[in-house]
Amino acid sequence: MHTLNGFLTYLTAEKGLSKNTIESYAFDLKKFHEFLISNKGSLSSFKRSDIVDFIDRLRHEDYSASSICRIISSIKGLCKYKIIENIVQEDPAENLQSPKKWERLPKALSISEVKSLLEKSITENSRTPAAVRDYVMIELLYSSGLRVSELVSLRLEDIHFDAGFLRVVGKGSKERIVPVSLRALEKIKNYMKRERTEILKKKTSTYLFVTNRGGPMTRQRFWQTIKKTGKKLGIPLSPHTMRHSFATHLLEGGADLRSLQKMLGHSDISTTQVYTKVTSDRLKKVYSKHHPRA
Repeated sequence: MHTLNGFLTYLTAEKGLSKNTIESYAFDLKKFHEFLISNKGSLSSFKRSDIVDFIDRLRHEDYSASSICRIISSIKGLCKYKIIENIVQEDPAENLQSPKKWERLPKALSISEVKSLLEKSITENSRTPAAVRDYVMIELLYSSGLRVSELVSLRLEDIHFDAGFLRVVGKGSKERIVPVSLRALEKIKNYMKRERTEILKKKTSTYLFVTNRGGPMTRQRFWQTIKKTGKKLGIPLSPHTMRHSFATHLLEGGADLRSLQKMLGHSDISTTQVYTKVTSDRLKKVYSKHHPRA
């Protein structure tokens, strides 16, 4: 503890930090000290690998990114102090990434939340042609996992009702085939017969989801619409949320990564692999909540 006490004294005398800030440093570093002791280490001589292992422990204990960021800052401060005081010659925390640079895990709705969304969003809106169009777009997002740019760019010729799939042109003008549920296809078919015709009136358009001007629905307008729908239902909602929910629920149901990669249009499977972390985190939470010995 000699190193810690020296560092806290340095912060008070040289940096002039407030009492609350000093206490925060002390709290964070005592936690790190306890971790080091449990691994037969000490604050006077720890390595970069010790810091990484400690951060990994915090992440598994569900510490928030902001809390971990603060703790990392405390450790970096201690390392700089040790350099100044010639306690060590090299900084083990040099270039250590903060949580802001970590890959953010996608947020996904639970299956019950998706069910609630799809059951209530149309009944709680007036059944105008535009409201039905928006509802069908949300249903299709969850059924296909499309990007919002891909959704609003869909043309009538891209829908293959008999075969049960969409032809999608994604990033880099890469074309892919995406299967769609019969439920979503049926809703699209009904929308095309009724609401789409009403919205267009006597105009014509090659796009599936149109406005009363005859053009395609814009990304910005749909973002606003889905956010508004989520707010009414008390669900944090965005086009990304529906895409992430699609991917997460497929993996939880047993889908393989390669198939999911093709459906999402990822060029690199490492992008798809992030969803395996999402599903494992969810499984751990379910286990912790429901297992009697967890």
